[in-house]
Amino acid sequence: MLHLNSSRSISDPSDPDAQLTANNGEYLVNISLGTPPFPIVAIADTGSDIIWTQCKPCTDCYKQDAPLFDPKSSSSYRTVSCSSNVIGCGHDNAGTFSPKGSGIVGLGGGPASLVSQLGSSIGGKFSYCMVPYAAAKPTSTMNFGTNAVVSGNGVLSTPLISDPSQPTFYFLQLEAVSVGSKKIAFQGSSIGGSGNIIIDSGTTLTLVPTDFFSQLSDAVETQVTGGTKTSDPEGFFSLCYDKVVCLAFYANDQLSIYGNVAQQNFLIGYDLPKQTLSFKPTDCTNT
Repeated sequence: MLHLNSSRSISDPSDPDAQLTANNGEYLVNISLGTPPFPIVAIADTGSDIIWTQCKPCTDCYKQDAPLFDPKSSSSYRTVSCSSNVIGCGHDNAGTFSPKGSGIVGLGGGPASLVSQLGSSIGGKFSYCMVPYAAAKPTSTMNFGTNAVVSGNGVLSTPLISDPSQPTFYFLQLEAVSVGSKKIAFQGSSIGGSGNIIIDSGTTLTLVPTDFFSQLSDAVETQVTGGTKTSDPEGFFSLCYDKVVCLAFYANDQLSIYGNVAQQNFLIGYDLPKQTLSFKPTDCTNT
């Protein structure tokens, strides 16, 4: 059994919500699993489908601060086939994970994701507002159902483009990026039919093709005044300024991704039946 906002279960969501917390490159969502409810904190990820957490006994688990979920303590725990849409228990896990998180909540478009499992009860709608990592108040609210509709002044919408061969991903068609008065056309990757970039809450940086990245970096450098250009101590970013403030884009010719840094301080609403994605400039610390 999966519970959102502690008191509401997946079988009776009633327009649920959940707390979203900024954490060093990722956003963690508070949910509860099992019977009785066991609280976990996991990465909110629109770029994947499976909902999973580290579980006892662990053959090889990454370090996490919170206690591990124990399937034996949950009366609703069952072993099912890998083809079933269930919540998964991870006993042998690898990857780059923060100790503050215990797994992933997949919010993608595939059948195993939280959005798909909630189904018609939320009308295919969810929204989030990501606070900047350095915000004094690092939390905001993720909404599902009617409360997730993004409306009002300043809202801009764009089509969500589906690709049956890659149902997990939410594809967009990015036409250009403006830096000052300069407009840089975006070609992107040949993915998702007519889509050229995916929006992914679980990826920190925005990944773009090398040629586009070069044009973008040059344009930003031309616009920045009063800052002293410097090197990234980690050797990862190519355009940084004093106090090590860097351009949160990265060159990648395999797949273009609209990462979560670029999504900060926008209320972003997904309407899957209408196949639209809406953006509203918002101070996310007030949501």
